[in-house]
Amino acid sequence: MGNVMAILLRLAFASTVAVFVLVGSGSAAGQASPPPLNRPSTVASQTQPHSEQAYSLPPDKLAQAIALNKIRVALDIAGSLWGLIVLWGLLASGAATRLDAWTYETMKRRWLQGLAFFAVLVMILIVASLPLDAIGHAASLRYGISVQSWTSWLGDQGKGLAVSLVVGVPGALFFNWIVRKSPRRYWLWLWLISLPLILISVFVAPLVLDPLFNKFEPLEKTHAALVGKLEELVARTGTAIPPDRMFLMKASEKSNGINAYVTGIGSSKRFVMWDTTTDRMPDDEIMFIFGHESGHYVLNHIPKMLTGMMIGLFFVFWACAHLAEGMVRRFGERWGVRGVASRTGFLTLVFALSIAGFVLTPVGNAVSRHFEHEADIYGQEAIHGLVPDPQKTAVSSFNHLGEAWLDDPNPNAFVEFWSYSHPSVQRRAEFAEHYDPWANGGHGRFFAK
Repeated sequence: MGNVMAILLRLAFASTVAVFVLVGSGSAAGQASPPPLNRPSTVASQTQPHSEQAYSLPPDKLAQAIALNKIRVALDIAGSLWGLIVLWGLLASGAATRLDAWTYETMKRRWLQGLAFFAVLVMILIVASLPLDAIGHAASLRYGISVQSWTSWLGDQGKGLAVSLVVGVPGALFFNWIVRKSPRRYWLWLWLISLPLILISVFVAPLVLDPLFNKFEPLEKTHAALVGKLEELVARTGTAIPPDRMFLMKASEKSNGINAYVTGIGSSKRFVMWDTTTDRMPDDEIMFIFGHESGHYVLNHIPKMLTGMMIGLFFVFWACAHLAEGMVRRFGERWGVRGVASRTGFLTLVFALSIAGFVLTPVGNAVSRHFEHEADIYGQEAIHGLVPDPQKTAVSSFNHLGEAWLDDPNPNAFVEFWSYSHPSVQRRAEFAEHYDPWANGGHGRFFAK
């Protein structure tokens, strides 16, 4: 629920910091999936919390959530560091230099050499990430989060590889060409070119990439009554999301989780509800979810996020260009790298951008958590007067969400700070439980009534 910020961060940052998909090659690009490990689920019960906490789990599921959370944290840390280690290894071992020499000896045309070089790199990075991805999928199956067969899972990995090759390799070749043509100002040109690429990636993803990995159909086709209720919220919030932009995703074919999200911009903007959500949550809670997602658009979170990212990337590209050039000066002779403009030298820029992506992870997540909190407030206010008790509805929604994904009710504070794109379920439920601006004749933050 409220997955838009995570999707934006993944798409936009991957489309710029790794436009060519070298940095983030390990994931199946374009999947509209929730947090790491397909944050999973068992069938959500309709019960209220089992303790005084706003969000809690019964003893058996609490034990599972704690165990699963340890796996998630370990894989998150390992995945971040492993990606950096692989890139460093390709440079320090001279493997990248030998690969470049092989393409030079094998092919006559420079552009074919570049395509082969970056294609092999993409495949190396994806294959290197497969073991950790497989461990994550195995954990999802073990804890009942995923129902996706290994054959289907491998198929998605193959699709992700195909997308990386088709989009990423020509992109890397083009970016490398820019570095060669403008050795002093290339970072500025890369930044300028990245701006439209960000917008294009966010626009295209729901139209082209998402359908590669999941099946969608109009929500109205099977849930006409629910769409009617959602239209009441559309009228109240003023969002331009008509019924023909409300979709049902057949998530149950792969996952037991529950989720909903908004995605796209302009004419590609749409609201997506997982079929697992419509099957397990009452309409009042789905209205809260829709109100939350509507808040992202009404409060301009998407343009704010994109604008902030574009400004930040100006400094990221500048800093990473200097970092890459510094690495070449210090290690270039040992690595066999002549300069950043060479293909192996360009890999040092990719490595620098990967370091920046790792270091800036908590910054992006902090911004995302702020927007998600605002959307929680907006969603709770949006359903005021449309459901009997907005507080109980919101708290129940978070309990269903947390139980479905087996979220730990008491996550480590540092882990939450570093890697959570949303506030913890506990924090969200506790806030919802006590948020009652209408008491004593008051009004909401975003709605006057």
